[in-house]
Amino acid sequence: MSNGVTLYALTVIGYRINITFIELFNELHNIMGVRRVLLTSTIRSHIEGFIKQHGYKLQEFANVCGVNVGTISAIINGSRPIAVNQLDQITSGMGLEKGYFYEMYTIEFFMKAAPDWRRLEPFLYRCAELDKLDCIEKVVIQVTEDRSYTSGLFKVAENMYDNGMKSASLILYECVAECEKYQHSERLALCQYRIFLLSCVCDQKASARAATRFEPFVDRLEEEYQLDALKDLGNLYLAIHDFERLYPLTVKLEKLSTVLQGQRYSNLNRKTTYPIFVYTGYSLLMRASCYSRASQYEEALKCTQTYYHLSVDNPTEEDMLYVEKFRKWGEMNTYLFKLMMGQNEVLQDYIDHVEGEEEELVVALYNIVQTANRFRMDVNFVLDKYKTKLDHIHIGSNREYTTQSWGTILVKFLYEMALYHLTRSNYEAGMDALIRSIELSDYINNDSVLIKCVSLFGEYRAFASEETRRKYKLILKAKYML
Repeated sequence: MSNGVTLYALTVIGYRINITFIELFNELHNIMGVRRVLLTSTIRSHIEGFIKQHGYKLQEFANVCGVNVGTISAIINGSRPIAVNQLDQITSGMGLEKGYFYEMYTIEFFMKAAPDWRRLEPFLYRCAELDKLDCIEKVVIQVTEDRSYTSGLFKVAENMYDNGMKSASLILYECVAECEKYQHSERLALCQYRIFLLSCVCDQKASARAATRFEPFVDRLEEEYQLDALKDLGNLYLAIHDFERLYPLTVKLEKLSTVLQGQRYSNLNRKTTYPIFVYTGYSLLMRASCYSRASQYEEALKCTQTYYHLSVDNPTEEDMLYVEKFRKWGEMNTYLFKLMMGQNEVLQDYIDHVEGEEEELVVALYNIVQTANRFRMDVNFVLDKYKTKLDHIHIGSNREYTTQSWGTILVKFLYEMALYHLTRSNYEAGMDALIRSIELSDYINNDSVLIKCVSLFGEYRAFASEETRRKYKLILKAKYML
């Protein structure tokens, strides 16, 4: 293939996968570099050179590798292709790192001709295990145009996803989605669902874009998968406080959950993460948040009371765990919404309820401080009690909430803490909380909170120490390239 043809091919690939010309040029450089190596070197030539260099007889080398001598001979002679497990054994026998030859193996066996699935499938798994994602990318680009590989790639992606090989599975899901982008298949919708889940990161803008891309595919999923998809989308919209998109989604989730409950799905064969009735509870829980955001606390309390009394016929042990969980949330949020309505007498009840609930403590304190700022309440006795725990909270310190939700809770809590202390002339504690909120807002790309923090800092700049001003300037300089 001439350089011109190679550049044309890369341009077509670049158009399909949406990369820049500079990235195309780098890819061209990489491929041409590999080609130059392959003109004088192959895996077989490496093996032959190693045997000669170390003075091995063929049988001796076979014993070192643990591979049959006839197989070694056939591989060197070129009369037998190398299986992945044999390549790994030979690589180990040569004292080289795992996956040493995978780049060359990709070129020799998967890019020069149509790949043999019996060789391709184990190679994909091995690359995933060794985090050789670049090799997976090169192979899947090669097979994208051949629809015969689509089904196999999807099954491998699902297996990788189930076994925690998330980055590798994402590459395969994107490949399958590309192959079926003009179809209206359930498999395409499921790929888009997985891509959405794998694309949700700390960066809230990136997560929001992933949700926008996925939402049109929800209705194409099987109904049971729709329940999880709607819940996951709802969690994201709740995390980024997009209540306009969240509210109709909660209505849809409740309706679908009610319909499927009526069909009496068996928990033994279900495809959902939770028992079906649980999704009704989650829909009401999220809708109550929508009402709370709009200061419609009476409506929020109605939703809360409904999921507080959630029940199911002939409950299993698993069912009862969720019934009890919703009762706890219902009791806690009843106190919360009353507190937000200005009923200060429930504050102690609210604190007592979350006492010992480590996963909910910061959320409760955020709600308390936010309410204190709204109604000019003094809650120093609460903050003093939990000061040590508050000093050690960070982005990865919660297991109950998604990364997006937890990040939003933290930046908003720290902002409210800053506002609480600064308006009470406690400048050192206020500025400390404000800088932490600015840093975290920048990290998770939450511009709305960052703007509020910058405005608050400007208002109290005169009370900031030189060190605080220096940190502030460094953060903004890094973010905005000042």
